[in-house]
Amino acid sequence: MATRPSPAAAQGPAARAQGRPVPAPAPAPAWDDQPQPLAVESAPVPQYGSGSLADLLPTLAAGMGVPEMTAAIPELTPVDRACVFLIDGLGWEQLKAHPEDAPFLTSLLAGSRGGTGRPLTAGYPATTATSLASVGTGLPPGAHGLPGYTVRDPATGELMNQLRWQPYTDPGTWQPYPTVFQLAQRAGVHAAQVSSPAFESTPLTRVALSGGTFLGRLTGEERMDVAAEQLAAADRALVYTYYSELDGAGHRYGIDSDTWRGQLMHVDRLAQRLAEQLPPRSALYVTADHGMIDIPFDEQHRYDFDEDWELRAGVALLGGEGRARHVYAVPGAESDVLTCWREVLGEQFWVASRDEAVAAGWFGPRIDERVYARIGDVVAAARDDVLLIASEREPKESSMVGNHGSMTPAEQLVPLLEVRS
Repeated sequence: MATRPSPAAAQGPAARAQGRPVPAPAPAPAWDDQPQPLAVESAPVPQYGSGSLADLLPTLAAGMGVPEMTAAIPELTPVDRACVFLIDGLGWEQLKAHPEDAPFLTSLLAGSRGGTGRPLTAGYPATTATSLASVGTGLPPGAHGLPGYTVRDPATGELMNQLRWQPYTDPGTWQPYPTVFQLAQRAGVHAAQVSSPAFESTPLTRVALSGGTFLGRLTGEERMDVAAEQLAAADRALVYTYYSELDGAGHRYGIDSDTWRGQLMHVDRLAQRLAEQLPPRSALYVTADHGMIDIPFDEQHRYDFDEDWELRAGVALLGGEGRARHVYAVPGAESDVLTCWREVLGEQFWVASRDEAVAAGWFGPRIDERVYARIGDVVAAARDDVLLIASEREPKESSMVGNHGSMTPAEQLVPLLEVRS
C-alpha cells in the first residue's frame, strides 16, 4: 500500500517531489499570421486544495478528528454526522437554470459552500470515474490515478475504461491509496455507503468508495431513508449516497429535455426527503461529480476523429471522451501530433502536451510516477461548444446529446448545498 499524501502537503514543493517532478511549460511556438491556438495557461484549472471535490471528504473527516485528514475547505464548519448526497450530472449552472424544477435545492443555493454562495470545482477531467475517485480518496487525479474516462495502461499498452473497468486490472495496483471511508472507519467513525446494489462489488467502488458498510437499495426513496438511519447509528458518522439517473437522462436526451427536467424534479424531492430526516448534530451536503452541456448534431459542433486523416496521423490510441481527450502518439510522432492537433483544433480546444498539462496543474499539484504515462502524449480539452467524437470506435458515446469532461463552468462547477439539523 502506498503512503498517503496529506492534502495540505500536496500543495507545496515537498509533496511534488514525492511524485513526478513538474516540468516547466514549453515556450509557445510562433505562428506568424495564423490564428493563435488557445494558451494552455488560459484554461481555468480546478481549485485543488481549497475548493475541489477532492477536498470535501477530507474536510468533513478532519472535523470528526480523523488522523491524516486536513480541513481544506475552510468555509465548512465541523459536524459530528455528515452525509454526502452525490447526484450524478447535477452541475451548478444547470441547477441555477431550472429553479422551477428544483425549488428545494434552489432554496439552498445562496448557502452553498458554507454560506459563501459559491460552487466547488469537479477536477479534470470532469467525468464520473475521475470525480468519484477524487471524492472517495480525497486526492486529485494525478495522485489517485484515474485521469480520464479511458486511458492507456502503460503495462499493456491498451486503453482501459475506468468507469466500466475494462479490460480488468488489479484495482489495488491501479489505485493503491486508502479511501477516506477506510481511514474514518479506522478512527472509530461509522462509515456507510448507500447506493444501488449493482455498485456494491465493482472495481470502481473498491478503489474509490470502499470502507465501512455498503447498503444496497434499489429506489432513491429507500436510499434517503437508509442514509438517515445510518447517520443516526453512531455519535460520529460519515455517510455517502448516490443517484445516477439524472446523468443518464442528460446523456440520452439532453439537459433541456422533459426527461431530464423530470429527473431533476425527482432528485429535488429526494434531497428534501433526506433533509427532513436528519438526526441531531448532522449536516447534509448535496453535490455532484460534474455538470453537462448539450452539443448539436452537425459538422460545426462535432468533429469525427474516425473521418479526419489529419487528426489520425501519428496517433496510436485515442482515449478520454469527446470533450476531454487523451491522445497517445506512435513513438517518435509526439511533437508532430501536438502540432497538428493545435493547428486543427487549437482555436476551440486547449491542446497541451503531457508535460504542459502537468505543469499547468490540470490533474492536480502533483503527479504520481505510476500515473504519468496514463496521461496522453497530447491532452485536448474543449473550450467551445464542440465535441471530438469517434463514430466507429465509440458509437455509443458519439451518439450522446449531453456531454461533459472539460474545464468550462458548465462542466466543472458543482454545488455544495448544505442542510444542518
